[in-house]
Amino acid sequence: MGTSDEENSALMEQLMKSIPPMDLRNGEKLLREAKQIFDEHGVVFFLRQGTCLGAVREHALIPWDDDLDLGSIIGMHGFTEDLIEPTIESFRANGCYVEVSDDGLYTSVKIMKYRIRIDWGCYRVINGTIPHYPGVPIPISLFTELTEIDFIGDTYLVPSPPETYLCCKYGPNWVTPKRVGYEKDVLDAMPTGTVPGRAGWLKQFLAVRFSPRQTATLLVLDGNDAPVAGADVLLAGLSRSKTNRQGIAKFYLPGPDIYALAVTANGREEVLYEEEMDQGERYVYRPNPAKAAGRYFVLTQK
Repeated sequence: MGTSDEENSALMEQLMKSIPPMDLRNGEKLLREAKQIFDEHGVVFFLRQGTCLGAVREHALIPWDDDLDLGSIIGMHGFTEDLIEPTIESFRANGCYVEVSDDGLYTSVKIMKYRIRIDWGCYRVINGTIPHYPGVPIPISLFTELTEIDFIGDTYLVPSPPETYLCCKYGPNWVTPKRVGYEKDVLDAMPTGTVPGRAGWLKQFLAVRFSPRQTATLLVLDGNDAPVAGADVLLAGLSRSKTNRQGIAKFYLPGPDIYALAVTANGREEVLYEEEMDQGERYVYRPNPAKAAGRYFVLTQK
């Protein structure tokens, strides 16, 4: 008896939020299967983010990585939006569970098999860049001529030069393996302001003032559950705000998605690299003095 879409969806949600390290043998197997499907459809793809980092730095998948990160760029290398759906159908025919969403900057295709996720980003070029989570604008020049590398017994494409790409994404310390703490490196390496393609500061300001349905609020508490006034809340790739006397910060959100935040309260900064948030919702942040980094999906709803 097969697994239902509801069960697969629940499993994908569980894997996304618990972030278990992938089985490396199955990860390599799934990457080879993906390459075969992409090649059959003439889809040019490249290794990106953590998968590219492992391939370039360690010549292997990173042992603690939880998914495979692949990318294609709409309008480049012969790739068009019309190729997305037939490619997805081939993944489904191969026994994969697939979910698709589109936030305007890119079409996100999440593929799951062997309890491992592939995150295939189908990017659109915005102001000469493509956006990498959590809002890193990577210059399109790094993808014009992709570089071929040997990896897990085959050849794969990566941005060129890969060292520059990895520095853009992970900062100058990308050469140092970090299971925890790389999240801050990513945010520190990002340019200030809003990622190209997102609402500018004026639209965000007006939304916060006059359109609560487009905003979210965050209550920042200290270790004694007391509100923290004047705490700094950075929403990566979008905005920076301060909490009021009640410990509440309000900010614009483009829609339901995974976001990265940095909360600085009472002189202590914590990067929350993956938090699920939606417009019109209220969230609560509580620090954990025993764990200053590496927490995921910790915000609670008020």
